[in-house]
Amino acid sequence: MRLAQYPALKDSGIAHLGNVPAHWCVIRLRFVADLNPSKAESREFDRTTLVTFVPMEAVGADGTLSLDIERPISEIESGYTFFAEGDVAIAKITPCYENGKGAVMRGLLNGIGFGTTELIVARPRTGMIVASYLHYLFVSSVFRVLGESYMYGAGGQKRVPDDFVRNFVAAVPSVSEQAAIAAFLDRETAKIDALVAAQQRMVALLKEKRQAVISHAVTKGLNHDAPMKASGVEWLGDVPAHWDAMPLKHFAAIDNSGCFGEEPVGALEVLPVATTAQIDSLGRFAVEKMPLRGFTSEQLARYACSTSDILVVKSSGSADNIISGKAGLVDDSTASFVFSNFLMRVRPKKSIADARFVFALLRSDLSRQRVQLMCSSTTYPNLKVGQYISSPLPLPPLTEQVLISDFLSVEIVKFDALLSQSERLINLLQERRAALISAAVTGQIDVRGAATEAAS
Repeated sequence: MRLAQYPALKDSGIAHLGNVPAHWCVIRLRFVADLNPSKAESREFDRTTLVTFVPMEAVGADGTLSLDIERPISEIESGYTFFAEGDVAIAKITPCYENGKGAVMRGLLNGIGFGTTELIVARPRTGMIVASYLHYLFVSSVFRVLGESYMYGAGGQKRVPDDFVRNFVAAVPSVSEQAAIAAFLDRETAKIDALVAAQQRMVALLKEKRQAVISHAVTKGLNHDAPMKASGVEWLGDVPAHWDAMPLKHFAAIDNSGCFGEEPVGALEVLPVATTAQIDSLGRFAVEKMPLRGFTSEQLARYACSTSDILVVKSSGSADNIISGKAGLVDDSTASFVFSNFLMRVRPKKSIADARFVFALLRSDLSRQRVQLMCSSTTYPNLKVGQYISSPLPLPPLTEQVLISDFLSVEIVKFDALLSQSERLINLLQERRAALISAAVTGQIDVRGAATEAAS
């Protein structure tokens, strides 16, 4: 789609806007919208009245809003953010802000609602700005990128201040043109979102098939006609008759104590430190993102990882990192690094276990199912390591392990290539979506003609 440019532009005088359409008004948002309306508006309702409650997970990065949760006003009027029908909300905390989480509050039960305090709520002034246009302005890259530079706080608690939103300078056309731009973006982003959703379904199916191939190979083998026997373990079921069932600790050396964060005295060498964050869903390490620390020779001898080591997540702020079987395999292409105390090092014994097979086994559906029973339900979930390394796992002869690993190496490459292709397309579509929104709300493209054609 080729979109026209506005015939006449003017210098906005604002660095993040540059040239804007000559007939647009350059104005701070506080003159077109009011921030964080008062909860006093809810006083007209009986305290037992049910209204919509919106936690952060109910706000989508694509402008969607889940309205499934309802609560009486008396339970949520204290300690939560108030909003009403037609207000526009945007997440202020990292990473939700950077991801563009926000929505127009539509369909609220009884016309009002409360939600997470990590939302900034803007109420459009009638005749000044259209709610849907304001939403697109909030999720545009020009707004989000500038807002990131104003964030305060540290780490995962960084937030965008209300004053940044109030004083943000935007280029705003007439309300009729805003409505036309918003309608155009509604239509075009819906098309892109449908394509993204289709690719995401494809990714999910590919991952499911990939996982099924791995799980079948490491629990049943490659010979579909092989005689089977009862493993003697209820959750393990039948295994090939010539396979063994033995605990992980019998065919791998286990080190449950990785390094902590303190800097040692007399450090001799600086190396990257692997934590849960640098292992992706496919078991690959992002060494370039690992923090660096100095180590003594004694510490290196204890914590340094070698080719064929497997690092398993044993402690994490997210239970998903544990019950998903998140783990990484150290290979020859990976730079030297040490493992942190959030991880457990599994070093397969070469005489009886192939590292690639053990890695696939530990990430199979079978292993994931048993891990769900071994994860403590605390604020920071932990894997019950003693139980994990002592429960039986299927183990074929070493030569068969190698054959299975070779088979999986070939098959998984095929799946990974298809996954990479779909993920690249998703990224391109999302980039296209973001660029289209930003271009429309900053006047870089003139969509009035396209909006008129669609309406006729």
